[in-house]
Amino acid sequence: MTTSNAFVAKWLTRRNLIRTAIAGGIAAAAGGGLLAGYMLLYVAPNLPSLEAITDYRPKIPLRIYTADNALIGEFGEEHRDFIAIKDMPEMMKKALLSIEDKRFYEHSGIDWVRALGAVRSNLGGSFRQGGSTITMQVARNFYLTREKVLGRKAQEVMLAMKIEAALNKDQILELYMNQIYLGQRSFGFGSAAQTYFGKSLKDLDIAEMAMLAGLPQNPARHNPVANPKRAKQRQHIVLKSMRDQNVISEEQYQKALHETLHINRKGQDFDVHAEYVAELARQQVYAQFKEDAYTKGISVYTTILKADQKAAYESMRRNVLNYDQRHGYRGPEAFIELPAGEEERDDAIEEALQRRPSSEGLIPAVVLEAGAKAVKVQNPSGDEITISGDGLRLVTAALSDKAKDAIRLRPGAVVRIMQGEKNGWSITQVPQVSAAFVSIDAVSGAYHAMVGGFDYNLQKFNHVTQAWRQPGSSIKPFVYSAALERGFSPLTVINDAPLELTGAETGNEPWAPKNDDGKFDGPITMRRALAESKNVVSVRILRAITVPYAHNYLGKFGFDLSKHPKNLTMALGTGSVTPAQLAGAYSVFANGGYSVEPYLIAKIVDGDGKVISEAKPRETLPDEARVIDPRNAFVTDSLLREVTRTGTGAAVARLGRPDLAGKTGTSNDAVDGWFAGYGGGIVAVSWMGYDDNKSLGGKEFGATVALPIWMDYMRVAMQSRPPQERPVPVGLTQVNGEWLYDEFTGDAARQTLDVDDTPPGAENVTPGAPLPPVAPAAPNSPAAPAVQPNAENIKPVPPSR
Repeated sequence: MTTSNAFVAKWLTRRNLIRTAIAGGIAAAAGGGLLAGYMLLYVAPNLPSLEAITDYRPKIPLRIYTADNALIGEFGEEHRDFIAIKDMPEMMKKALLSIEDKRFYEHSGIDWVRALGAVRSNLGGSFRQGGSTITMQVARNFYLTREKVLGRKAQEVMLAMKIEAALNKDQILELYMNQIYLGQRSFGFGSAAQTYFGKSLKDLDIAEMAMLAGLPQNPARHNPVANPKRAKQRQHIVLKSMRDQNVISEEQYQKALHETLHINRKGQDFDVHAEYVAELARQQVYAQFKEDAYTKGISVYTTILKADQKAAYESMRRNVLNYDQRHGYRGPEAFIELPAGEEERDDAIEEALQRRPSSEGLIPAVVLEAGAKAVKVQNPSGDEITISGDGLRLVTAALSDKAKDAIRLRPGAVVRIMQGEKNGWSITQVPQVSAAFVSIDAVSGAYHAMVGGFDYNLQKFNHVTQAWRQPGSSIKPFVYSAALERGFSPLTVINDAPLELTGAETGNEPWAPKNDDGKFDGPITMRRALAESKNVVSVRILRAITVPYAHNYLGKFGFDLSKHPKNLTMALGTGSVTPAQLAGAYSVFANGGYSVEPYLIAKIVDGDGKVISEAKPRETLPDEARVIDPRNAFVTDSLLREVTRTGTGAAVARLGRPDLAGKTGTSNDAVDGWFAGYGGGIVAVSWMGYDDNKSLGGKEFGATVALPIWMDYMRVAMQSRPPQERPVPVGLTQVNGEWLYDEFTGDAARQTLDVDDTPPGAENVTPGAPLPPVAPAAPNSPAAPAVQPNAENIKPVPPSR
């Protein structure tokens, strides 16, 4: 629709002048003899252009979706779903008109029957607005304030007539039903249907439509979330009006009148918890479109899969809570004084609970009574709940007479409660530990799930993409991969024995790396060493292949080399990675040796449905993306499968799939716990740690804090993905059950790396060139220590696993 310069001339036709004269006559009869002249001479010439409605461009927010069309985020001041009038449910239109403007299709902008009473009232000084039509409300919403003065009402009348001359009735109704504010930041009936009922407008029944039709009169007063009683009363008025006008039958009326409505009290919350994903997508879109991103109706379709995201979120929440409860109760969040009077007490409780940040399922409550066997609390709704039995397991010590004041439960204590699967209540607490989970497609790099923290409402920091943490032993597979290129094999025997490095050797202070259990197993194959995450063996391997070579090798996997040390502690993961970066690195082993660039946005669509941009994910792996030998990827994969069968990640075997592989990781002093692995074409990484870098606990490892998150996710994600067989690449020969590079099948199959030995020539090797085979050596034969180039600044490092 467009506005021409001849519009005013068209509007000031004989027909419209007659209408205005009639308006003036009626007004004069009511005591306003000069009103018509005033409207013609002073109001009409100063009316605004109708471009805002004849070229209507509603502010449609930015919406973020999963790959399978689940809404996960909405950004913009106005929540709005534009619905063309042809797609507007007929019953919704009738419900609205029955209560707001029953003669809408008969009048020409002004309902003179209703207007006469309103004019008399306004001239009498009461300034009630009882005569506004739909068209007049459109004029008011687009152009005028809600100030109750005669001049504004005159403008409203004249604008309504001008709108009627420019648009047909359906166009006017379309504007109204999409522009009107209906509470809860919702504009238009399409958005209100989602906000209040979690449904599309076309899926609402008569009772629900009547509830929405009652909102325009006063969205705050009749809001079913904030004022359910008044909303129900208004709905009954709408239903009666619909029945009186024969819009519905008596049977329909009675059914709708007694129907129990299920209001979506979450408002703008979404079924799929992907807040970190939505925010990351928002940032990328805003960088491209700036403020237009929030008003032009742009839709962003991510690569996230609804079922995978749900599994990741639930696994994260469940296992973080499990860890938190293992480490005991920290005490109430606050204490308040409880007034003696019931009303004053309720006010104090309400005020205290409103100050607590929300977290799904962890409901704030105030203790009313506390005993050794039962605790009574009051929740935000004012309900009193008695908790006993297993529901008090976490706070048993806090109910003791000997409990310190800081943790003792007593009346006035502010706590959190949680409802279990069988509707039983328990006292819990908001975890302080952080966590992250991410999964990607091993070939395309598309994100399938991303959870950047325990709760987005509590912390917006996305640990998947922003947290640089020590990877611990999850870095070891990359060192072992480098060793394969230097002549090592899964059969290579390395002596797991004490290793003393002098200050001269480290370039700093003496260092004696230890295994996490403090034990040494003597000669051990490289396969067993990785499966059991032997620290000393890993350091020996790194010494053998040289620090510079291994450090350079990490770059093949997308690691930021500036964040990894150029010394022997690199073997224990003292550098820094993000969970997203680690997932990309493990995908190289998962897909046979190709680099992957994780990506989130599949396509961006404008408000008219036109595709603005669209990613073209690769379905095959191009040669130019290859970063390691396919043989290397195959052999390293076999080592990582051993970890999940018999090693530190052996719990994975319970999932019953032969194609699962991965590695645990625990950094210095158990500050970080990891599990990185893959199967079925998915690569997934889980992490847990404190933001202030305190220890997770002396008995916590990647296998206890991160692996359970990974397993619970993979149990769901693998259901529709069959196990993948890996063909044996050309150039491998099987020796004693192990696959070796053809060029190293001679003496290399029997090589042994002694306590202090390195393969001959390792000190001056050229990166990329294979090492000479290592001759067998006695397990404990003495040898001179080999000083490694660039092994400077080594400091003692606690055991890592």
